[in-house]
Order: sequence, then C-alpha cells, then structure tokens
Amino acid sequence: MPMLSDPSAKYRPFPQVNLPDRQWPTRTITAPPRWLSTDLRDGNQSIIDPMDRAKKTRFFDLLVEVGVKEVEVGFPAAGQTEFDFISWLVQSGKVPEDVVVQVLTQSREDLITRSFESLEGAHSAIVHLYNAVSPAWRDIVFRMSRDEVREIAVRGAQLLVDEAAKRPGTKWQFEYSPETFSTAELDFSLEVCEAVMNVVGPTKDWPIILNLPATVEAATPNIYADQIEYFCRNLPNREAAVISLHTHNDRGTGVAAAELGLMAGADRIEGCLFGNGERTGNCCLVTVALNMYTQGIDPELDFSDIDKVIETVEYCNELPVHQRHPYGGELVFTAFSGSHQDAIKKGFEAHDQQNDEQWRVPYLPIDPADLGRDYEAVIRVNSQSGKGGFAWVLQQMQGLKLPKKLQADFSKHVQFMADDTGRELNAPDIWECFKKTYYLQVENRKFALVDYDEARAADGDKVFTGTIKVDGEEQRVSGRGKGLISSVLATIRETYGLDFEVRDYSEHALGTGVDSRAAAYIEWALPDGRSGWGVGIDDDVATASVRAILSAANGAAHGPGTQKF
Repeated sequence: MPMLSDPSAKYRPFPQVNLPDRQWPTRTITAPPRWLSTDLRDGNQSIIDPMDRAKKTRFFDLLVEVGVKEVEVGFPAAGQTEFDFISWLVQSGKVPEDVVVQVLTQSREDLITRSFESLEGAHSAIVHLYNAVSPAWRDIVFRMSRDEVREIAVRGAQLLVDEAAKRPGTKWQFEYSPETFSTAELDFSLEVCEAVMNVVGPTKDWPIILNLPATVEAATPNIYADQIEYFCRNLPNREAAVISLHTHNDRGTGVAAAELGLMAGADRIEGCLFGNGERTGNCCLVTVALNMYTQGIDPELDFSDIDKVIETVEYCNELPVHQRHPYGGELVFTAFSGSHQDAIKKGFEAHDQQNDEQWRVPYLPIDPADLGRDYEAVIRVNSQSGKGGFAWVLQQMQGLKLPKKLQADFSKHVQFMADDTGRELNAPDIWECFKKTYYLQVENRKFALVDYDEARAADGDKVFTGTIKVDGEEQRVSGRGKGLISSVLATIRETYGLDFEVRDYSEHALGTGVDSRAAAYIEWALPDGRSGWGVGIDDDVATASVRAILSAANGAAHGPGTQKF
C-alpha cells in the first residue's frame, strides 16, 4: 500500500539536545532503582474491561509478593468505583507497612481534594500531580501561554501542601509530572518543576518525586537519556528530588529509554508487569529487572516463579503475555533450530563440568531455572531441528547420552517422523520413535531376551546360555566367546545365521546411586555393507549389553524399525 504523503514533508526529525559533554554513555547501572508499578492505574486504564475489586486485589497482592514497594493504585477522581477500591484497600489492612500506595490526579482543586479523601487513614501515601507542558498541548489542547501552564502546576502544588496539612496522621510524599516532558522544551520543564519545588519545599530527607515521562516516545532512547541528564544537571536543589521515569513504548524502545535514563541520573522506574499500558504500552518492569539480574545486579524484585506471575497478570488483564516476550514468553527459552539446539546442548554439558556457578550457556542469557522454568522445554523438535535437539530431549527425559554416530543414525528417523506428521514433536513422540527404531518394544521385533546365564569354560571362554523369544516363540540357545558380547554374537551367528560385527560399543548409567539403570549402545555392520545401531536398557549393565546385541540383531534381520507414524 503506497504512503499517503511524502514523509519528508509531513514529519520532522526530533531535535538533538545540546549536551556535548554528556556522561551517561560511559556509565553502567550498578544498583536497582526504586520501582513503581502502575498496573492498577495506567495498566487498568488500558484494558477493554477494567479490573473489578477482586482482580485488583489479586494483582495488588502479587505486586507485594514480587517485592514492589510503591504501587499506583488508581485515579480516585475517575469514578466512584476507583474511589471506593482505593478507600477500601487503604482501610482494609492489606497494605504492608513497607509498601506505599500512590494515586494520580490532574492539577484541579476538586480532583486533588477527592484524591486525598480516598487515602484517608493511610499510614503513608504518595499523591501524584500532573499537567501537560509541551507546545502541542499548550497550543492545541489548552490554548494557554507558558505562564498560564506554570500557574496550573503551582496552584496544584499548593493544594497538595494544604490537603496534606489537614491529615497529619499520614506520612505524605508528593510527586509532580510535567506531563508530555519528552516533547516539551527542557528549559520550560525545569522552570515548572522549580516552581513546584518552591511551593512544596522539599529537602534531602523529604524529597519530592519529579517524574519525567516519555508520554509519547518521539525520539530514539539516547535523546531521552540526554533530556534526563540535562534536567538532572540543571535542576536547582537536585538533592531534594527523586527523578522518576515513566516511559511509553510508541517506538518500541520503552525499556531501552528507561535503562539509558537510569544511566543518565534517574532514581526511579515506573511501569507495568509485562509492559501493559495505554496505546503501545508502558515500560516492562519484568524486563528491566531481569536485564539487571543478568548483569549480576539484584533487582530486589522476585520473579523466581515467573509462570505464577504470568498466570495472575493474564487473568487480571485478560490479555496474553506474548510467546516471545522477553524472559516470560512461553517460547523465549525454546530452540527449534538445529544449530541453536546443538550449541545449547553443549553449553549445558559444559556447565555441568564447571567448578563455578557462572552462567555461560549459548543462546540463554539467563538460567531458566532462576525463573522457575525447567529445562524440558528448552529444546523442542520439529522439521527444522537437528540431531542436537532430539538428543537433548532423550537425555533430559530418559537419561540417554547417545554417541554422536548414533545421533546421526537416529536423526533421519526423527526427520521422517517430523515430515510425516507435519507438526512439532514432543518428548513422547521422540521416545516412541526411538523405541520403534531400535526395537525396544515387543510388537515390532523378531528377537527378544527372556533370560540368560553367563558361565566360564575351562579354557577361559565365556559361555552364554539363555532363552530368546523368536517371532513370539521361546527358544533355548547357547554360544561361546572371549567375553559376554562375543559369546552372544556367536549364539546369534550359529543359531540364526546372522553374521555381523560390532564396530563400536559404549555404555553409561542412567542416573546415580545403587538403583540406577544402564544403557548400552552397539554399532553393527554386515558383510554386505549395511550397518546400524542396537540399544539396550536394563537395571544391569551386562544385561543391557545383551539387549543391545539383540536390538542389533533385529536391525540386521529386517532393517531399521522406523514405521509410519
């Protein structure tokens, strides 16, 4: 579809900030910020069906459990439902002593008064005042001058002071937002914030919160960082202010803007779990927090059971968390590509051999176990997968550590199954395919072990004597060789005429401890050049070896056991 107009005529690039000696690019984040959840206000305003009291309460309890200490619980003047919930929550005893509730209000006398009324009885609370200051709002929405817009903020600040004085039983904090900060002139934002501070009289011990929102994300995140650094440098009495960031996601860089804003000097992050919020959403607190976690910084938020968090968020918002959402998405720790699977598999193997806890697994920036996820779904198999994928699944689900040549042999059978079914293969699918291919189940095999004995002859040879079920009928057989394997091979050759050699043999325990089982793998070859693998699994390693030879005999007798699935 063609563009309706020439962008070069319709749009203008966002202006740069004059900050030639900017410092934020060389800084790193070394400590977590103060966190404010806006899920119950901004998040709630953004969903088609707002949360009822039960859902809001459940969400609030989740935020407390996660460790959020400041929660914006609503917009009291938005309606009676909002007011009643906030009032009930404050008086219910559900707010812990170390958690501060916050409400939002426009800078209007009736709305400010209503906001304070909703917080009656709170042990501590933040009242968040805002008015828009950018040119588009001044000129188009309000049709006001700079002086008139600044006066709105000053009057609102005075009302905060007056209303708080009427309620000395609550520990009050004030927050002011020069709304639309991201598209406003920096000098005017500073002017308005300084005027508000002059009214409130904050100190280092009782600071005001100044929220600098990217109400509309209109530029790359580096420009937002420049705005934050410029503001922090030029704000009088900076030590008496907590600089808070409320980034939106219009350009898809809300998280990046928040992180660069912290590097530029901010102290606090506002956002929602999994980025819900009006229009394209707010900064995702989960992503920012876990980004810090992967850098060795304790975010002081607990997402160790991320699936429980997702369940609550999806229930309360009636919105799904996308399968590819950072950290929380169902598929973010899943690899379908063969090369990815191979690298992850090798990464886990190397991790098991390390002498330290450093996480260095390819393609996984965080250990899924740290978020309460298991490793079973890390690698999933479809038609794009390679041998590393199913090998990982068999190792995780069955404990099998397949030799590389066996992986190559089995891969064509998995590929056949994936192409035949046309869907992703789950662990039971792969295990079923493996059992059929290497004759680990009764219905498709010619030879099956019933029992056996091993004895030593006078000349030192091993004597194998056993009962083998052949096409469903039991037969007593015996043979001699230098060892158990050669004696079983001799039995198969002399009794059934199958003369194959063993090219490779390996075995391992399936677990640890006295009750662990064993697996044995045999690569076989016939004189006509055909070859394959036999697999045996048993409680006893010697018996597993015998079963592996009979598995090889099945393959040599009528080819690989793969069937149509």
